[in-house]
Amino acid sequence: MEFSTKAGTPEKDKSDCLVVGIFEGKKLSPAAKVLDDASGKAITAVLKTGDLANKAGSTLLLHKLSGVAAARVLLVSVGKDSTLSRKTFRDALQGALKAVAATKSASATVFLTELPVADDSGSWALEHAVVLAQEQAYQTPKPGRKEDAEAAKALTRLTFAAPAGLSAAAQNAALLQGSAIANGQDLARDLGNLPPNVCTPTYLADTAKGLAKTHKLKVTVLEEAQMAKLGMNTLLAVSKGSRQPPKFIVLEYKGGSAKRKPVALVGKGITFDTGGISIKPAAEMDEMKYDMCGAASVLGTMKAVAEMKLPLNVVGIIPTCENMPDGQATRPGDIVTSMNGLTVEILNTDAEGRLILCDALTYTERFEPEAVVDIATLTGACVIALGHHASGLFANQDALAEELLAAGETAADRAWHMPLWDEYHDSLKSNFADLPNIGGRAGGSITAACFLSRFATKFDWAHLDIAGTAWRSGAAKGATGRPVGLLAHFLIGRAGRK
Repeated sequence: MEFSTKAGTPEKDKSDCLVVGIFEGKKLSPAAKVLDDASGKAITAVLKTGDLANKAGSTLLLHKLSGVAAARVLLVSVGKDSTLSRKTFRDALQGALKAVAATKSASATVFLTELPVADDSGSWALEHAVVLAQEQAYQTPKPGRKEDAEAAKALTRLTFAAPAGLSAAAQNAALLQGSAIANGQDLARDLGNLPPNVCTPTYLADTAKGLAKTHKLKVTVLEEAQMAKLGMNTLLAVSKGSRQPPKFIVLEYKGGSAKRKPVALVGKGITFDTGGISIKPAAEMDEMKYDMCGAASVLGTMKAVAEMKLPLNVVGIIPTCENMPDGQATRPGDIVTSMNGLTVEILNTDAEGRLILCDALTYTERFEPEAVVDIATLTGACVIALGHHASGLFANQDALAEELLAAGETAADRAWHMPLWDEYHDSLKSNFADLPNIGGRAGGSITAACFLSRFATKFDWAHLDIAGTAWRSGAAKGATGRPVGLLAHFLIGRAGRK
């Protein structure tokens, strides 16, 4: 989709659809007032019917207003305050974009960005307008099927009213940043939504190689024999039951000083999770193709970082394999030695994500990172604790947690800080090994994070449990692209950009 900004008179705009805001009490936004005057108070007359609800995002479509060049005018409710909250702005814009898509307009001009948003100079609104527009336009990849003819007719050009006081350079920067984040989210969605017989560990490795070629990144892909030589026995214990070879992917973006240590992102890449010998129930097992959404978010974030050309160094690390039952699959009760030398008693083979991540965290030490964030669809317990609105955030440094929480607020991709108290570590005791791979049922997302923390002692570390936020179930089933927005804004902050 093509994005741009403009300043000018709404009544002369020849886009297929104009989008203007209406406040509670039938109060017109500046653009709506211009159109109302040009059309002989046609908008005022329509509003008197009460057909436009007050809830932010409610819409009413008008056709061929006299004195207005555009064929359609979409009225959108934007709440009662002249300064919009960030949530109200996003709700209004989402409602508007959905309504515009239903008209099959090829072009639209959105005047909602002329309205002031709390704590924003205009850049935040433009960035989120781009991200939300691309999210609305997203089409799930359908391998083997012809292109949807209706989708091909969708919105292709979107223009936003220039926010007051924002320079042309700042407007362009906001559009580019929004586009980069949206492109990263689209990649993460695509990978998550692909069927597991397509999106295998090899496919993820090939995707990383493609990114490296396009964006001039350094890529390294370790094969099974190399992992074995390094002592990645917990990772290989997971992959033993699968015929798909495991891969260990390392992507390096070098946009900062050679002397500066990198930020590392580590993404869980289980491309399909049956649970192994501790097999899952059959119902909704198809959704276990989403167990690689942590890996997908790392690849999406690396794409966004490269497109934004951030002045910092970032390493993306992805351990990836399948978790399948087989005659040689790991059994409950097996003991393996991890890369850092700790022995792990595997009590449940469905707690496999932490087994591939612990070796990846140990491998990350060689980069001497200034901070490490791992991202994983790790536990169903996190879904029970937080639902589908917030990702679970754990960290061994409160300052790092604060950075990530703030980034999530800015990106509208929120997380919630969870505890890692010593008392929770008491659940991780084994009679036969240094630690088991599960604790009890109570606090399952916390004890899983506690397990990972044993392998993150040499750097500032945070863990994002995205089991409740990486995808949606039901009629709207599909990957969300989260937490690419959160990670991108975290790295934008680390790079020193506003």
